[in-house]
Amino acid sequence: MAEPTTLGLFAGELRRFRGIASLSQDGLAQRINFSSALVAKIELCQRRPTREFAKRCDNVLETGGLLERIQAVIGVGPVMPWFREWTILEQEAVAIRCFELSVIPGLLQTEAYARALLSGGRLFTSAEVEQHVSTRMARQEILTREKPPLFTAVVDERVLHQPIGGPGVMRDQLRHIVKLCAEQPRIRIQVVPTRAGAYIGVNGPFVIATMKGGDDIGFLDDQIEGRLIERADEVARANNIWEIIRCEALSHQQSIELIQEVAESWS
Repeated sequence: MAEPTTLGLFAGELRRFRGIASLSQDGLAQRINFSSALVAKIELCQRRPTREFAKRCDNVLETGGLLERIQAVIGVGPVMPWFREWTILEQEAVAIRCFELSVIPGLLQTEAYARALLSGGRLFTSAEVEQHVSTRMARQEILTREKPPLFTAVVDERVLHQPIGGPGVMRDQLRHIVKLCAEQPRIRIQVVPTRAGAYIGVNGPFVIATMKGGDDIGFLDDQIEGRLIERADEVARANNIWEIIRCEALSHQQSIELIQEVAESWS
């Protein structure tokens, strides 16, 4: 989690303003359209508040934007040391392109899907799983902020059929992607159909971020750790691989239609 003093400050100010407004946790939850359980966890420093949560609380409690300013200091949460630098670049990128072979990209995952994925390997305790889920949800705010990056995801069709968390979780996850793409014009997704066979993407997933100056930086993740791709020749190769993979993919609209179809098959 973030520094206890920062989380504690947010929790304390939330309780103070809630008291001034004479609102219970349930009352505040109803006004901001979040669950009362989440309000309770945030006030106990057990969950990290998102920017949207802080913003809605500020509006309802008339704090003058104080909670959103504190939330900005808290950051996105605990990450593996080798992943920390990438999360900073991710926040600053103007465009992000990712390819995934076996799972939904982290920035598009629902909370239930992320929890099932992180729990599956039995590498984390329940508390650690919740911390990582919270961090992943916080990272996703870059897609809905005022000036979001252009986010393009290409996924292998097997991702849509991989049973992570069971039928209900998969159905909701795929519907979530369709909804996001409908509401956020800067989010696009393409699916490489199974019939593509042995295309270059089967070698593994990767991400490319374009920074404000126009430079591209890549990231490779594996079972042990990840690494940044910064050398000009490696970045150029990553971009070439990206274009080759995209040539195998369905169009955005065709992909959305396929995702909708598969979503309804999860029953």
